[in-house]
Amino acid sequence: MVLCVRKPNSEIITNIEEINPFAQKHRVLSVPFIRGIVALPETLYLGFKGLFFSANAAIENEEGGESEKFTWKEFAVAIVLAVGVASLFFVVPFLLVTWLGLTGVVFNVVEAVIRLALFLAYLVVIASWGEFSRVLQYHGAEHKAINALEAGAPMNVENVKRYSRLHPRCGTSFIFIIVIVSIVLFSIMPDFGFAVRLAYRILLIPVIAGVSYELLRLSGKYKDSSITKALIFPGITFQRLTTKEPSDDMLEVSIKAVCEATRLFETQQASS
Repeated sequence: MVLCVRKPNSEIITNIEEINPFAQKHRVLSVPFIRGIVALPETLYLGFKGLFFSANAAIENEEGGESEKFTWKEFAVAIVLAVGVASLFFVVPFLLVTWLGLTGVVFNVVEAVIRLALFLAYLVVIASWGEFSRVLQYHGAEHKAINALEAGAPMNVENVKRYSRLHPRCGTSFIFIIVIVSIVLFSIMPDFGFAVRLAYRILLIPVIAGVSYELLRLSGKYKDSSITKALIFPGITFQRLTTKEPSDDMLEVSIKAVCEATRLFETQQASS
C-alpha cells in the first residue's frame, strides 16, 4: 500500500507498507462473494490507517517530531463509528416504511428510495462543508491519475489533468450497487415479523457487500456493456458531488502515489 501526503511545508512524503490480504493467505477466502466480505473489514482497516497517517503528517511539529502511532484503540473507535453510520442507512429507512404500513415489494422499493434520499442528503451536506472541500479535490485527483494510468497516458500533471475526475469503480458507484442488491435480496427474504426483518437488514450487510463487490469487479471487466453503464450511471452522476477538480499540486501527490504503486507491482511481478 502506497500513501503519499503533502506536509504543511509542501514536501511530499511517501509511506509504503507491505500488506498480506487474508484472501491470499487462505484460498477458501479468495472465492467469489466470500472475498468481498473479507475485503470489507480489510479495506476499512487500511483506509482508517491511512487517514491517521495523513492526519499525523499534517499536524507534525516543526521540529520534526515523530508522528503519533496508529493504535488499536483508535481503530476500534473508528470502526464502531463507521459501522454505526452505515447501519443507520439500513435501519432508519426500514423504520420509516414500517411506520407507513407498506408491505411486499412496495415496502422494499420505497425503503430503497428513502435510503437513496438519505444518501443524497449526506453527499450534499459533506460536499458543501468548506473544510471537506480539499478531501473532495484529492478524490478527484485520485480518479484522474487512475484514469490516465488505465489509458496508458504519460504520468505528468499536464496529461493527467485532462482526464475525467469520475471513475466507474468508485465507492460512490459501489454504494448504488449495494442499494440495488439490497432491494433484490430483501424482496426474496421471508417475512417473520418486525424484529427478524430488522435484524437481517443489519446482519446481511456483509452478504450484500460481497455480492456488490463482485458486481463492481464485473463493471470494470465489462465497462463497455450497456447493462454495466446503466448500473453505474447513478454512481457516476453523484460523483460530481463527491469529487471536485483538483489543483496541480494535488495531482502531483496522486501521480506520485499511483506511479510508486505501479513500480512496486511491476517489480513484484518481475521477481515472481
